[in-house]
Amino acid sequence: MGLPKRKTSQSKRNQRRAHDALTTPQWSTCSHCTEPVLPHRICASCGYYRGRQVIEVDDEE
Repeated sequence: MGLPKRKTSQSKRNQRRAHDALTTPQWSTCSHCTEPVLPHRICASCGYYRGRQVIEVDDEE
């Protein structure tokens, strides 16, 4: 099994890890109630997804 002949420099190591940073989630708005919602997920406040109601949500207000 091969072994590295030289130590990997900090520059090379950091360049390899340049794409590993976490990004913030991209929030969008619900088309029915305009609440913030993650993409490709049902709206938790109204139960709509892509313009149609998917689940029944009871309002406890």
